[in-house]
Amino acid sequence: MEKMETKAYLYVLECADGTLYTGYTTNVDRRVQTHNMGRGAKYTRARLPVTLLYQEEFASKQEAMSAEAYFKQKTRKQKLDYMKKHMD
Repeated sequence: MEKMETKAYLYVLECADGTLYTGYTTNVDRRVQTHNMGRGAKYTRARLPVTLLYQEEFASKQEAMSAEAYFKQKTRKQKLDYMKKHMD
């Protein structure tokens, strides 16, 4: 039997210091909670609380990971422009 792919998400958080954090997950709400409990990424632990700014759905974990890698190469302005364009 073939393994069913689970949807995955690229997500962008705004940290308390105004910086952005990007990651991927299969459950955005749970992941944001994990970050805010201080059990997320090392980067966000020192910058709590975090707020979800953006999420984008992908068909697979691999697609979400690729999107994350691509997104992280952008400048802050490019990231904000991308999010604005895709939320309209």
